[in-house]
Amino acid sequence: MDGRVDALGFWGVPLAVAAGAIRIGTPFLFVSLGECLTEKSGRVNLGLEGTLVMGAMSAYGVSYLSGSPWLGVLVAGAIGALLGSLHAWLCSKPRVNDIAVGIALMLFGTGLAFFLGKPFIKPVAAHLPAIEFGFWSRIEQVRSAMQVNALFLLGLVLAPLVAWSLKVTRWGLVLRTVGESADAARAMGYDVNRVRLVATMVGGFLAGIGGSFLSLFYPGSWNEGLSSGQGLMAVALVIFARWDPIRCLYASILFGAASALGPALQSVGITSGYYLFNAAPYVVTLAIMTATSSATRTLPGQPAELTVAR
Repeated sequence: MDGRVDALGFWGVPLAVAAGAIRIGTPFLFVSLGECLTEKSGRVNLGLEGTLVMGAMSAYGVSYLSGSPWLGVLVAGAIGALLGSLHAWLCSKPRVNDIAVGIALMLFGTGLAFFLGKPFIKPVAAHLPAIEFGFWSRIEQVRSAMQVNALFLLGLVLAPLVAWSLKVTRWGLVLRTVGESADAARAMGYDVNRVRLVATMVGGFLAGIGGSFLSLFYPGSWNEGLSSGQGLMAVALVIFARWDPIRCLYASILFGAASALGPALQSVGITSGYYLFNAAPYVVTLAIMTATSSATRTLPGQPAELTVAR
């Protein structure tokens, strides 16, 4: 939450944490949902960090040039889908490793965004509008904290929709079959590479939208340090969520809340150990993943194809 919370005292801390959970968690939500779909098909895409940065840059540039932030969101998604299709095409080749391709595309996407985005560092683009849920309050900090972007609401709808699609629809059944056994899917007549292409493109599309949130709403600018590794952390969140879209929503909000803890405490004058509080989300993720790990069994929900060496 921006500004000080003197009018609320220490009650401002939970308010700031709640606001941070939504604002910081929204990009994680879109990227983790996208990676969840990709991994459900039996493929890992570590290049989503580059996709996120490219999405942020392209959305900001298009919004600045056209004056339409929503057009920027769509272009960011399209750029993400394009990078996802490139990842899927490369990984469909014989003896090509998913992880190596992902790292290469992460560096490629990040470097390309920095190169193409230099003209947009100083100009101010049109931002995505916020929905004012705090209109009832006279306290400025409350109104600011309760400004929610429509992309977060879209994510709230998208998470259960993705979960329902994976469990109920024919497309979801085919995707899960490919992720569990590519040989069985081929025996049933499905094109494994095509299914993974679609899943990776959709995953890239959602990651691109997550990047547009960073540049067009919060923090709402374009610079070369915008992402700070959020694309990579989203991959960890998928494992933390056990490949469940609903849990991806919860994990994203939890990570966002943990990330907002340090700034919230600093806003009420608690500055001792500030950098340790900034490490809270990473400590929480490592602690939970360590506590739930097992040397004798695979992780619940893990697609079997992810354990196959290729």
